[in-house]
Amino acid sequence: MTMIVKDPGTRVDFAFEWGAAYPEGQALVASEWLAMPDEPGGVTIAAQTHELEQAAVTLAGGIAGHVYRVTNRVTLSDGQIDERSMTVRVEER
Repeated sequence: MTMIVKDPGTRVDFAFEWGAAYPEGQALVASEWLAMPDEPGGVTIAAQTHELEQAAVTLAGGIAGHVYRVTNRVTLSDGQIDERSMTVRVEER
């Protein structure tokens, strides 16, 4: 699992590349990002996009000293559903 560190006052962009994991011709048709735990002042999904083989997110906020799990759940063109997660540790920098 990927781990990133962010400051509570920053906005951070991150992307998962999905293309290498699936046979040629598969494409992302839907993507959803979730940040847990969902708490006041916690990490939020400020923006999200997806293309044929990549899903991207902009993360904002967070409480210093807290750790969050950010998950990307995608649907592929053949109907398969998959997800990947990363850990986000929030620290004052």
